[in-house]
Amino acid sequence: MVLLSAGGPFVDGYVLTNIGVVSALIQQQLRLDETELGLVGAAALVGLFVGGLAFGRVTDIIGRKLMYTVDLAALAIGSALCLFVQEGWQLIVLRLVLGIAIGADYPIATAILSEWLPRKERGRAMGQLMAWWFTGACAATVVGYGMVELLGDDSWRWVLASAAVPTVVVMIARRHAPESPRWLVANGERDKAREVISTSLGHECTDAELDALISDESPSGMTFWSAFKSGYLKRTLFVSLFWTFQIIPLFALYTYGPTILAAFKISEQSLLGQVLISVVFLVGLFPAIWLIDRIGRRRLIIYSFALMTVPLAVLGVVPDAAPWVVVVAFCAYALFSGGPNILEWAYPTELFPTEIRGTAVGIATSASRIGAAIGTYLLPYSLTHLGLGTTMMLGAVITAAGLLVCIAWAPETKGRTLGEAARVDARPMADPQTAIG
Repeated sequence: MVLLSAGGPFVDGYVLTNIGVVSALIQQQLRLDETELGLVGAAALVGLFVGGLAFGRVTDIIGRKLMYTVDLAALAIGSALCLFVQEGWQLIVLRLVLGIAIGADYPIATAILSEWLPRKERGRAMGQLMAWWFTGACAATVVGYGMVELLGDDSWRWVLASAAVPTVVVMIARRHAPESPRWLVANGERDKAREVISTSLGHECTDAELDALISDESPSGMTFWSAFKSGYLKRTLFVSLFWTFQIIPLFALYTYGPTILAAFKISEQSLLGQVLISVVFLVGLFPAIWLIDRIGRRRLIIYSFALMTVPLAVLGVVPDAAPWVVVVAFCAYALFSGGPNILEWAYPTELFPTEIRGTAVGIATSASRIGAAIGTYLLPYSLTHLGLGTTMMLGAVITAAGLLVCIAWAPETKGRTLGEAARVDARPMADPQTAIG
């Protein structure tokens, strides 16, 4: 189940990152000004806002399984159509469509995986899910770098279209993915839930075990607006804000990595530098995965945000630093971002009940991506008109704001069942002995 869910994040990371490898070539060949380049970079993120907001709720209503493959079909088609782009507006539209499909996959993959896992495996597995996102991002960077070296300046269409290959592979693998038994029980389909558990786990569930799957969650009858009511409002604000503040600098770096490195006078090896930073983003996840169930979610996210702020502030104060200092600073930021990167998917799935879990992930995805879209759109302008030092310092301030949000609101969900963590009162409850946990 982890591998089936991980295929989506892999493709998502690939699609969102490959644009950064060839953004300079696209600007040159399509003759884009800084506004148009900003729109190309931000279009997918705007699409993520739409897709996460709309399809998160759809996932809670119609189930996880159907949307599990439909969104990937849209990704494959949209990626393949990039081969035929001739104008800037065509690429902007395609990136918008791709973003909508990716935004749909986030709540699907995270919800279905978290609902299958026992509490002791949930934190590590959600971390592995994010690791696959960065594996996809690394793959896009390495493949893109190789294609640019091999095919030259005309390679950018093939780089963007190459995402269709892994997408089709994942779509085929997901055809027989099982529905979430928690969702089935919550929606009154107990016989189907029993059948799914029997087929997948070889365990014949009793009525008591099925009841236990959702017995420790909030009362039924929740809607989209439940995420903004009572105790869930603070949780919605928390996951949306920390995710937004964490992802604005990250996506700017991924989308315009070579451009940013060139601004630091590292133009000749900017693509290679982007590859290195992408690899460090992936490496940073592994200590975070190891720590998440040892020191807990709250301490991990607070320490991570504090450490992420430092290298951006250093580059803001010393924008004319030596190239090796710049690369080390960005690598340090990438390494320390591992904690928030895995928690941006773990926290939303843990803090909300089954009936609005997909909705909550969709809301958080949408809020964070619209913030990232604004930041990505404005980055070329900021580099041109505000300067490199000011741009880096703004990144440090945004990250520091995320630190303050986490200090104020980050809860601890370590050791709780999914139902216990989702309860607003957060009182520890007995662990129901079920096949899933």
